[in-house]
Amino acid sequence: MQQPEYWMRGPIEGIPALLQPVAHALLQARDEVNELMSNFPEHRLWEKPANVASPAFHLQHITGVLDRLFTYAIAQPLNQGQLAYLSAEGKKNDTVTLNTLLINFNKQIDLSLEQLKTTNENSLTEFRGVGRKQLPSTVMGLLFHAAEHTMRHTGQLLVTVKVLVEN
Repeated sequence: MQQPEYWMRGPIEGIPALLQPVAHALLQARDEVNELMSNFPEHRLWEKPANVASPAFHLQHITGVLDRLFTYAIAQPLNQGQLAYLSAEGKKNDTVTLNTLLINFNKQIDLSLEQLKTTNENSLTEFRGVGRKQLPSTVMGLLFHAAEHTMRHTGQLLVTVKVLVEN
């Protein structure tokens, strides 16, 4: 029997009440992405049907954006590894495997959920600067954007994979 979506399963243990929607979205994305990619043909990872982003890009990008936005949420700058990861997103690399992309994605979801558990609800409206220009946001803004961005790319990945598998 198929489970209802995460937002209808009740609270996630350890996650503050105001951050439940973020956790629900991340867990939903993890389930959908892993199911979608379970039988995906590896040789099509970098294909870009109709010149849209490849499945590999979406998997890299979701992982990288979660890492970056959650870093900004704790008022930290990006490190050299994160900047290098950003510059490599979407660049074809035949040594990158689907398994590696999924491991990294799942690990980043887990790290994000752990950070949510330690996020003080009283900090949600605190200013957080984004990027080198320190564009204005808040802890809540970053975490909610991370969730909606993840779901947006999960949807785009779903369509791209369907087009590739059915053609």
